[in-house]
Amino acid sequence: MILGLGDWKKEYKNKTKSKEEVISHIKSGDRVVFAHAAGESTILVDELVKQKDRLENVEIVHMVPIGEAEYCQPGMEKHFRHNSLFTGAKTRISIKEGRSDYTPVFFSEIPRLFKENILPVDVALIQLSPPDQNGNLSFGVSVDYTMAAAESAKIVLAEVNKQMPRTAGSIIHISRIDFLVETNHRLLVIPLPEISEIEEKIGSYVASLVPDRSNLQLGIGAIPDAVLEFLTEKKDLGIHSEMFSDGVVDLYEKGVITNKYNNLNPGKFTATFLMGTKRLYDFVDNNPDVVMRPVDYTNKITIAGQVDRLISINSAIQVDLYGQVCADTMGYQQFSGVGGQVDFVRASSLSKGGKSIIALPSTNKKKTVSRIVSRLYEGACVTTSRNDVHYIVTEYGIADLRGKTVRQRARSLISIAHPDFRDKLREELRKSG
Repeated sequence: MILGLGDWKKEYKNKTKSKEEVISHIKSGDRVVFAHAAGESTILVDELVKQKDRLENVEIVHMVPIGEAEYCQPGMEKHFRHNSLFTGAKTRISIKEGRSDYTPVFFSEIPRLFKENILPVDVALIQLSPPDQNGNLSFGVSVDYTMAAAESAKIVLAEVNKQMPRTAGSIIHISRIDFLVETNHRLLVIPLPEISEIEEKIGSYVASLVPDRSNLQLGIGAIPDAVLEFLTEKKDLGIHSEMFSDGVVDLYEKGVITNKYNNLNPGKFTATFLMGTKRLYDFVDNNPDVVMRPVDYTNKITIAGQVDRLISINSAIQVDLYGQVCADTMGYQQFSGVGGQVDFVRASSLSKGGKSIIALPSTNKKKTVSRIVSRLYEGACVTTSRNDVHYIVTEYGIADLRGKTVRQRARSLISIAHPDFRDKLREELRKSG
């Protein structure tokens, strides 16, 4: 039903409640999906934790929390069970200690879990921008799976934050929301990372693989930011990525990123969520050149693969001499998740002129453990298979594995390992035959 101007405003007013009343609609046994990362409604999440004593066995589903994640703390087990779709710093210990669960899934396929009732959604807990003149609210910095959760949920509970950026591409009408609370506070932010000399070297090697008119998929952290620092002489770069952060704004302001040759969405930044500082959020607010789409669009292989010269840049924990990439586990311990790595590794392979790059330091921070290994640690899971891998980059160079034999791969990878570990890797390779 399409509501008139007066109708939607009246409906909006009638649905506006206190945070206590909004959260009162969550019941014991409900599955509640939180918005992702900076899109998390800290106001409603905090209130949910405050109301814990009336609740039992509430399943909380989401990816990375950058709020406090109190629902994962010891003593919350009776009230909340966290089901992580991508482990973060605030949930890692809870999973290790058995208070939370981890569900493996490609980022692009999370919406399908909700839409097809594989994980039926009782409540979607979301954060939105204020409505426009037609009663449409923007998902702001978190469209990803949040939009699918809202479309699939029995009940939609929303925080309407005056400081949530209004972004183009994905909206929800007030008629689809059951109850809301109005707020005015800053979004969660991620501080800019410090870039080490090692990460600078990696960034320079990765940047050498990026031709003019490329379209980038990159994440957040020191290595992606280091890559961006070395792209200042490039021309007409574009962004088709699951997310982007502050470093992209710098390149846009310098005229390096124009999105002119983003053949799928010409002239547009295309992403599904954002995570950074207030500067980033101000940049995207009411910016017609930024389009936020659901993750089953941005990350879908057959869609992202249509983008010419798609360069995917991802990280890893370990790479073995077969070229197998482990990016989400440390032995038996769940460290992060597959996220969109495989989505974009495969999409870049489909892309005309595309490249897939896995970048990592050659050792751990103490330089006591090689991250190029003869075999993955016991219990470690393969994130990206050896059949999908193209470039591996460390501070010691670039290994191009595509079209290489197993023996050639091993030699290439040893050549970019830390020099202190190369002889050991050669010996382990010899013993393995």
